[in-house]
Amino acid sequence: MTNWQRIPGGVTAPKGYRAAGMRAGLKPSGLPDLALIVSDVPAIAAGVFTTSQVRAACVDYCRQRLQAKSTAQAILCNAGQANAATGAQGWATVLEQAQIVSQSLEISADAVLVASTGVIGKQIPIEKIRAAVPELKTLLSETGSESASQAIMTTDLVPKTIALEAKLGDQTIRVGGIAKGSGMIHPNMATMLAFVTCDAAVSPHLWQEMVSQANDNSFNQITVDGDTSTNDSLIALANGQSRTPAITEPGPAADLLAGMLTEVCAYLAKSIARDGEGATCLLEVEVSGASDGAAARQVARTIAGSMLFKSAVFGRDPNWGRIAAAAGRAGVFFDQENLQIQLGDFLLMQRGQPLNYDKAAANAYLTHQAQLSNQGGQSVEHPVLVKVSIGQGPGTGRAWGCDLSYDYVKINAEYTT
Repeated sequence: MTNWQRIPGGVTAPKGYRAAGMRAGLKPSGLPDLALIVSDVPAIAAGVFTTSQVRAACVDYCRQRLQAKSTAQAILCNAGQANAATGAQGWATVLEQAQIVSQSLEISADAVLVASTGVIGKQIPIEKIRAAVPELKTLLSETGSESASQAIMTTDLVPKTIALEAKLGDQTIRVGGIAKGSGMIHPNMATMLAFVTCDAAVSPHLWQEMVSQANDNSFNQITVDGDTSTNDSLIALANGQSRTPAITEPGPAADLLAGMLTEVCAYLAKSIARDGEGATCLLEVEVSGASDGAAARQVARTIAGSMLFKSAVFGRDPNWGRIAAAAGRAGVFFDQENLQIQLGDFLLMQRGQPLNYDKAAANAYLTHQAQLSNQGGQSVEHPVLVKVSIGQGPGTGRAWGCDLSYDYVKINAEYTT
């Protein structure tokens, strides 16, 4: 049983935040493409970013900013151009984006963080940002999370948003988040962006630690296609506007906030995996019996990312051999005689040996989960569940992915055309 509950509102559910999204003309499609999230007061800021050696200018900018100062008040995100592989002009564009927001909001430029997503190697038409931000400021609203979540999308089919609240003593704290991502998803920290807001008061070092741990158990455990992006960013703000006592050290209050943060990140991560380009269902892989959590997570993500297994799920084929093969190449030592594999309620392998099972029923399970997943949108509540045990160790871990369909190739074959 959790100590929190779902509420509407996304990044504007916590106290003291406003957001907005609009069309600035950055996308050829004419869809919304510029978002702004603002805290009423300076907030403690933390971030985790791509480890790729080819990074967008905004990634390096935010990383440097947060290393120098652990507070921020605004996040500007554009969709359409990644601002990666754009050289000195790309760096100048990031600095100017921060300056434009700074002047419009009348805050310091170093209080502005910047994110981008879109086509690599394309310069951002800064004149369009310059023209749009004053209007974007007027659109800022305590109910503006939905428009912001739509404005950061690229090939996403649906916006991704969640908010939670919980009691801390007699008062309430809230955590909200939005994210985008559909293809180029295999984070090493996919194209993946996530922005989280919180109204609790928390010390900078503890907030960064919470964000890093939540990331390891969520965004770092999803995969769509094995491709890491140049722009992966998770940025989290905590502005203290709940007026609850400051959380400065480990304990029950810190555990509550860390749990809420991880839940928000995990939900957004699963939403990204479910919205994988061309996907028809979400995959969830649970691994137990490993030597530690890191080993379990490594095996889980290897299985979730197996192109052969993902293809089998799309074909509704309960091919346990592909699961076993992926576990075996994950780079984690285990005795294959301890390997156990379960698909839904179907035990397919035990003690390293295949079992007789009802293949038609297992096929029907895969079909049924895909149907449930597509009812009323893209549900993350009905994944294809794979449970794998590799031994008797205490380590457990989860990863999420999606099936691989014909449409994935079509979408990416025509991405820039």
